[in-house]
Amino acid sequence: MGRADAMRGRWITHWDPEDPVFWAATGRRVAARNLVFSILVEHLGFSVWLLWSAIVVFLPRAGHPFTVDQLFWLVAAPNLAGAALRLPYTFAVSAFGGRNWTVVSGLLLLVPVGLLSWAVAHPGTPYWMFLVAAATAGLGGGNFASSMANVSYFYPERRKGFALGVNAAGGNLGVASVQLVVPLTVSAGLAVAGLLWAVPIVAAAVCAYLFMDNLAVARAGFAAQRGAFRRTHTWVMSFLYIGTFGSFIGYSSALPLVIDAAFAGAAAPHFAFLGALVGSLARPAGGWLADRYGGARVTAWSLTAMAAGVLGAVAGLRAHHFPLFLGAFLVLFAASGAGNGSTYRMIPAIFTARAEGGSRLAARREAAAAIGIASAVGAAGGFLVPRGFAVSLGATGSAEPALYAFLAAYGVFLAVNWWFYRRRVLAGRIPSLAGSRV
Repeated sequence: MGRADAMRGRWITHWDPEDPVFWAATGRRVAARNLVFSILVEHLGFSVWLLWSAIVVFLPRAGHPFTVDQLFWLVAAPNLAGAALRLPYTFAVSAFGGRNWTVVSGLLLLVPVGLLSWAVAHPGTPYWMFLVAAATAGLGGGNFASSMANVSYFYPERRKGFALGVNAAGGNLGVASVQLVVPLTVSAGLAVAGLLWAVPIVAAAVCAYLFMDNLAVARAGFAAQRGAFRRTHTWVMSFLYIGTFGSFIGYSSALPLVIDAAFAGAAAPHFAFLGALVGSLARPAGGWLADRYGGARVTAWSLTAMAAGVLGAVAGLRAHHFPLFLGAFLVLFAASGAGNGSTYRMIPAIFTARAEGGSRLAARREAAAAIGIASAVGAAGGFLVPRGFAVSLGATGSAEPALYAFLAAYGVFLAVNWWFYRRRVLAGRIPSLAGSRV
């Protein structure tokens, strides 16, 4: 089948990636092209989402004398808004088409960039305006959910883990990009540092318009996807995603301020990008390992490593040893990145295993919706982690109590993962998915 037969106004009317012949002849090439430009827009979305995490350290010295708690609110607000926006962004793909929504969601990123640049350029800007500007950065967080839901339709089941991992990693690297670039360009002014992303945003939206496609199979009313809200596994996976992605985005947001508070003079802005970098690069590895060994097993490994990273960070704080503290956080980031990849791989596998009536398309639609729901709930961790550090520092002057709270949470996540996806089937109990490659 030629491209002209498959396309109608940038809509692909026939798409069957599970068919090996179709995949080899047409599917792989089209999927790869859409993946590339999806990554480009998502990368900029993450950059805008975490832009305030790179900016806040410089606000006091730029004439905005906010308290530590106020600064933590500025990095938490985008995460809260982003979590709320991820649900409508997910369903926007089925309503408008993946390509169409990628263009729109990309252009919307100009709003938070413009508001940030305006706010920081005026020393008399009230704090509430800063909060409003920071909250609009959540538009970048919403972009991830629509991108992941869209990509999930393009790839066959056997390749979803790696494809979703690569897509997410390309987006997550936007965090590392913004935390690396802003400290290097801030000497030109905070407004300039914010506006650096305006031209790439427009270019990425134009590329999405020219080179991406909409899939007809992704078109579905809310009724076709609302079943995901009724599935127990949707909410179990959403909870687990708080532990993996919530940790990644929460630590990414808070780390510059935590380093600045605990290790004065450690040049926090110039080291913070390392965490997001290793976490992003680890995500495709987590997806690949999940394809090979099963997502639940890799998620358990990741959560265990994250607990070890927390203990290392506590040791670094107690010894006031910055290299140990930073190294422990890099372990935390790498493990959370791998866990992000493995948990996202689990979702389509679970819905395929639990498909009702043997409908593969229905399972794929519910899986795409579940991915968006999980991304929204998981992003709430991006709010809880910075606020946890803020409360801990405000009450005790140390980040250590917050780290112990996070350690306890990882124990709970491990137990939930085991109960639903790792334990053996026991007589008289609802069967788990321990025997499935989830």
